[in-house]
This record gives sequence, C-alpha cells and structure tokens, in this order.
Amino acid sequence: MAGKFITLEGGEGTGKSTQAPRLAAHLEGAGHTVCITREPGGAPGAEAIRELLVTGDPGRWDAAAETLLHYAARRSHLTETIRPALARGEWVVCDRFADSTLAYQGYVGGVDKGFISEIHARVAGDLTPDLTLILDLPPEVGLARAQARGEGEDRYERMGLDFHQRLRAAFLEIAAKEPERCMVVDADGDIETVAARIKKAVEDRLEV
Repeated sequence: MAGKFITLEGGEGTGKSTQAPRLAAHLEGAGHTVCITREPGGAPGAEAIRELLVTGDPGRWDAAAETLLHYAARRSHLTETIRPALARGEWVVCDRFADSTLAYQGYVGGVDKGFISEIHARVAGDLTPDLTLILDLPPEVGLARAQARGEGEDRYERMGLDFHQRLRAAFLEIAAKEPERCMVVDADGDIETVAARIKKAVEDRLEV
C-alpha cells in the first residue's frame, strides 16, 4: 500500500506541533503506520541545523542564509526519514516543509522565489505533499500562544508583528495558488475542536 505525505503549515503558535501527533493517532487508528516528523529537523544532521535556525538573535542570519540552511536540513530529512518511510508504505505527517521556506524566506524575507524553486527541485525532486493543511490564526493570537510555551526556540517569534502579519498573508496566498494540494484550517479554538477540523479536512481529501 502506498504511503501518503501530509504537511502541516502556518505561522508561529498555530498549533502544528500540538496537532501533528493527534492526526498521527487518528491515522494509526484507521490502520496506517505513521511516521511523524518535523522541519527543520527530523534527522540527526537536520536537528543540529535546527538549533542554528530557531535559537539566538533574530538577525544572526539573513533570509538567503536561512534558505540554504533549511535546504541543507531538508536534504538530510528527505534522505534519512521521509523518503524511506514513504517507500515502506507509511503515512508521513510532517510539522512544516517547503511551504515554510517559501513563506518565511521568500514572500516575507525577499529571497527570489525562482532561486528557492531551483534549490527545491534539486533537493526534493518531484516529491510533493499529497495534502498540505495550513493552520490559520491571527498572528497576535499565535504569538501569544507561542510565547506562553517558553521553549527557547523563539528566534522567529521575536521578528515582530509586521513580519508575522505578512507571513499569514503569504501562507494564505500559497493556499490560494494550489487549492488542489492545500486546505486552510481555522486554528482558532480549543485543541479538540481544531483536531476535529483537521480530521475532517484529511478525510475530505484523502482516502483514509
């Protein structure tokens, strides 16, 4: 049985890391073997790069350097985790993937989108998520949630409200451009309410 590749996208504090394991549990309950993973990260080398990207001063990298770091991490993630899981017939649930790079570094950071597309083609080839769920939330709410976590991985969170407002618009534009792949999910609500919305979105699009 062929595996499926589902990605969760959105701004800071939209609940991706909270909802990914709930979605994985739902899929496991439907009889699938699930690989749950994240970006940046998901493989040893990629996790080391994650530390460079999500901690420290907001200005430690410019957007072009961030793009290269994200794709270095993504190469390891794809090679060591995602592609092997799909080859085994597993369903992969990934907290962030390439749309985050396009949104953060391309739309908001100003890196040429053609440059990002070229790197993506070389690193990921023709691998595309079967479904991308974009969790949408007003940035003020998302940032308050993220700051309440206090995990220390707050480099992007400290980039200012305007950054995050533009980021939300970027994700919504990505969704509008690829409606066959992307679904926008209202992430404003309690955990179980949002989980139910995600479950319905997956069942509407994929044969679970």
